Amino acid sequence: MGKPFKKRAPLERILSKRGIASREIAKSWILAGRIRLGSVVLTDPLKEFPIDLKGLLLDDKPLESAQFRFIVYHKRKGELVTRSDEKGRETVFDSLPEEFRTLHGVGRLDQNTTGLLFLTNSTAWSSWLTAPKNAIPRTYLATVEGEWTDEKTDLARAGITDDGELLRATGLVPVKTSGRESLLKVELQTGKNREVRRLLEHLGHPVRKLKRIAYGSFELGELPLGHWREVSLQELREFFPQSVHVT
Repeated sequence: MGKPFKKRAPLERILSKRGIASREIAKSWILAGRIRLGSVVLTDPLKEFPIDLKGLLLDDKPLESAQFRFIVYHKRKGELVTRSDEKGRETVFDSLPEEFRTLHGVGRLDQNTTGLLFLTNSTAWSSWLTAPKNAIPRTYLATVEGEWTDEKTDLARAGITDDGELLRATGLVPVKTSGRESLLKVELQTGKNREVRRLLEHLGHPVRKLKRIAYGSFELGELPLGHWREVSLQELREFFPQSVHVT
């Protein structure tokens, strides 16, 4: 009988899966020659190794799997969800402690959208939370131009096609309407690029303000703008009980 097959993955992904660093940061370490396996310097981020690879060193120090980290952050308008920007624009990491620079954002929030943003070092959790098959709702408050009507609610729930993509609100409730502007509570179960803005603009109501207030049953609550708090694994399990198999 032959040796049992060991699953393999690119080196940058192995480091990311262990929560040590994002794939972007891991790639930069590898290309800079900072990662060694014994006495061998590893310089190819895409070279595959067994996922249980032992003996990796960063700057001659042993690399161990990172402790699980998961935070919720109240994103401010104007911040990008990226570690750095070639144009020098502000990112969420400018507002967060240096220790969180190895985390990555979960799901999309564009530059001008505020509200609830998850960040973690767990690719398993971020993948599970954003997987379309899990259909986890995201809830937004949208201030739009013009007076919203029941007809537009029906159209938003039925869905529209934009650039070949189906955009659809799984829930929409007008909170306040007037001839000048309306406030809507919008729920989605997908994370397509700028989906809320594209959907509402297509229906003739450009978005003036957009804020994510909940992800599943996890609500932003009273967390102040620009502040963050740590979320324990136990708390995550309570908010997402169907995640029992996520590790």
